Amino acid sequence: MIEPNEIEKTTAAIANKYRLSILLELAKKGSITGTGAQEITGLSQPCVSHHVKLLVDSGLVVSQKTGRCQKLSLNKEVFDKLAGFLKKLSE
Repeated sequence: MIEPNEIEKTTAAIANKYRLSILLELAKKGSITGTGAQEITGLSQPCVSHHVKLLVDSGLVVSQKTGRCQKLSLNKEVFDKLAGFLKKLSE
């Protein structure tokens, strides 16, 4: 079961065109680097870092650091919870 504050955080994170483009790319490729997220959005590195931080804080994205390289991937468990909540709304 997903808590109301989790719903608010995840939906707010999805509701931004740059963060949504990162999520869509992650869904397509499985994982990308922080540099890859910058290429997708066309934003500066500090700006992309801000958006990635919001995605990680929302629980939608998992970030793994190896040295200076950051690997991003979707947190499918959180998406499953959100999907279950949305499905309940439509019943």
